[in-house]
This record gives sequence, structure tokens and C-alpha cells, in this order.
Amino acid sequence: MLKRKLYERLCSWKKESQGKTVVLLEGARQVGKSYMAKRFAESEYKTYLVVDFSNIASEVLMLFEDDLDDLDYLFRMLSIYYDVKLYPRETLIIFDEIQLYPKIRQNVKQLVADGRFDYLETGSWISLRRNVQNITIPKEERCITVYPLDFEEFLWAMGDESSYPVVERCYKRQKPVTSKMHHDMMKMFRQYMLVGGMPQAVIAYAATKDFEQTENEKRKILTLYRNDVGEYAKGWERKVLAVFDGIPRQLSKREKKYTLASLQKEARLREYRTAFQWLDDARMIEICFNNRDPEKGMGKNKDRVAMKCYMPDTGLLVSHAFNEEKMKEDKVLKNIMFNHLEVHEGMLLENAVAQLLRTKGHKLLFYYHSDNENAKNRMKIDFLIRQRRKLCPITVKAGHPARHISLDKFEIKYRDKLGKKYVICTKNLEVKENLVYLPVYMTSCL
Repeated sequence: MLKRKLYERLCSWKKESQGKTVVLLEGARQVGKSYMAKRFAESEYKTYLVVDFSNIASEVLMLFEDDLDDLDYLFRMLSIYYDVKLYPRETLIIFDEIQLYPKIRQNVKQLVADGRFDYLETGSWISLRRNVQNITIPKEERCITVYPLDFEEFLWAMGDESSYPVVERCYKRQKPVTSKMHHDMMKMFRQYMLVGGMPQAVIAYAATKDFEQTENEKRKILTLYRNDVGEYAKGWERKVLAVFDGIPRQLSKREKKYTLASLQKEARLREYRTAFQWLDDARMIEICFNNRDPEKGMGKNKDRVAMKCYMPDTGLLVSHAFNEEKMKEDKVLKNIMFNHLEVHEGMLLENAVAQLLRTKGHKLLFYYHSDNENAKNRMKIDFLIRQRRKLCPITVKAGHPARHISLDKFEIKYRDKLGKKYVICTKNLEVKENLVYLPVYMTSCL
């Protein structure tokens, strides 16, 4: 049984809502939305029932289409069909894959207004956005995005619930952890990058500690994703898969901006924009936008042409980048586990940082890249975040982080707006004035 931070958020929703809102768990396929909904229902309610719209009987569907004006009859028939006794204020009704029947999603406000039971919806972004035409999203709906497990949740799955609070305390005090803890955390983080945070992969690894079995679970997910492209990206399948398959190659370059010319000579963004949008909506990629003028705000100045593409899960990226034969040939497992991260720096460490920034709550990812003809203004910052309204530039280094020329140039240019500068790396925490060398496993603290 996986412990997720999402559980506490659902408990807070139940306490605060008191039946006045419905919560929607949205996110990529296979991130554990349905699993967490059922676990929450089993632990926090006297009874629950699941209406699975991906496999719904015609007679149940007719109840929602014909009998919403007679809720007594609707609830009585649901109780009989699912053989579940419904208790006012003590039963949770789960609408699984609600995006498949958007009009029922719209009419859930009538059920909430009735007030007898609590309601939880799950939906995949792959068709949540598409299936909202001609309906009004109820104001009673509250969305929670579900991500792959973060590093602390991965530690919980491995049986360690005591280490990360110590890591967080050290971060808050800007003090390094002990040498032994740093060694142990880096060892676990290397495993986290290989396994990733997709629940089925984590469960397989926790049970077996076998990377081969874990790899099988990840490849099943990637196969499912590719099948989804064929089913849902009608007319755009070739371009969507071309963009998706190009991610490892783009991230392995020194300059990680997504270059369309690598997909097709003289390709233009307008020809591929829908493909990027589809992958973003499906949560199969995380887009990082270049912010050319961060002084004027983050989201307002994002460059929609210059962008980097990461995968939401670094474990899936490893499987996506290498087939099983290539993994053995390139000694990927050995290089990662024995701390030779520089071999695949672009594809792993930086992707892991992007993943953890998103799971922490940074709604959009930004970087800064200036190709100014004047060398002193030419710089590349891997990520930009805000802390206490100050700009905080981040550089990710797999090797020895002795040099950080771009960070120094950025400080000169934006001195009045600057907060702390971060070098995310594999060494222990060290602070030099406003420059922080941050071990990669502390990224979730930002």
C-alpha cells in the first residue's frame, strides 16, 4: 500500500467541504488517481461505491440520464445495483473516468446540492479538456492534480519515513546533512531516478528490488501511452509520436531547447504546435518556457517558440530513451548507480529537477537563455523560480560544480531583483553568501 501526500489533501477536502463541493483528481494515466480514490473511500467512509464510466452498464447510465430529477429513486437503484448500503454523510460516491460522460460531470452540481453524500471524480487529462465543449464546469468542482511519487513518497515506499524530515530541517537551517546521510540519500535518489514515481513501478521495485521487473512495469505504461496517441490524437498521431520520441535526443544535447529541425527539415512550430499541446494536455510532457525578460514577470513573458520538453517521470524517461538491449550496452544501470551521472546528465538529473519542481507546486517551468552577441550578456540558466518575490536562478550540474559563470552574469544583470542562486548538484549542501550548492534530493524543498 503506497502512502501518498494526496491522502492528507483529500482528508482536508472532506473536513472543509462538508459535502458542499466535489473533488476531481486529474492527471496523467497510471499516476494512481483511481487507486487513491478507493483507498481514501475505504478508510474515511462507512461505505462507498464506484461508478466506472469506462465500463458502465447501460442501465446505470440511463439512471444518470433520466432520473436526476428523482434523486431518491436514483440512489435507491444505485444501492441495489452495486449492492452497497448508502448512509447520509457517511458514503462516498466515486465517478471514475468522468471525462467520458461530460454532461454527467456538469450535472453533478445537483447531487452536491442534495447534500446526502460526498462525491469524488477521477479523470485523465487525455480527454478532460477535449470533452468540455457545450457544457458548464460546475463551480462546486475542486481540482487536484495527481503527479508521480516525489522523492519523499519514494522513500516512504522503501520503508523510510524518518530521513526526509531531517533533510527538510537541514534545508531550512541551510546546514548540510551528515556525510553518512548524504551518501544514503544520494544512493536512494539514484534508485529513484531509475525507478521513477509511477505507482506500479514503485510497487514492483519495493516488493522485489529487481530493476528488470520494474522496467517491465514502466514499459507497459509507455506502451499504453503510445496506444493512447493512436486512439485519441486523431489526425496528429505521427507528429505527436515524433515529438514524444524526440525528447531523449533533445535532452541529451548541451543546448536542450527543443529543435524542430531534428524532426523534419524546415519544420515550423505552427505545424507541430497541436502535437506539443496534445502531449502537454495528456501530461506526457512537461514544457519549460524561456523567459526572456524575467523582471517583468514570469508567465507574462514566456517564449512559446523557445522551449524545453521534459518527461513528468524520470524513470519513464530512462525506459523511453533506451530499449532493453541499449540499456545493457550503454551500462545505464551501472553508470547511474555508481554515480557516473555525467554520462547522461541532460536526460536524468535535469529531468529529475523539473519533475520535483512540478510536484512541489510550481505550476509552470521557466528557464532563461540569452544568445546576446555581447559575450558578457550571453548566459544559460536551467530553471527560474520565485521565492519571496525574488528571482532565483537554478543551474543543474552532474559533475563537480566549480564553475557557474551564467549564474554570476545573471546576478550582475538582475541584482536588484535577485534572491538566492542555486547550483543543484550531487554534493552536500553548502552556502557561500547568496549562492547555495543544493543536493538534488533537496529540490522538493524549493
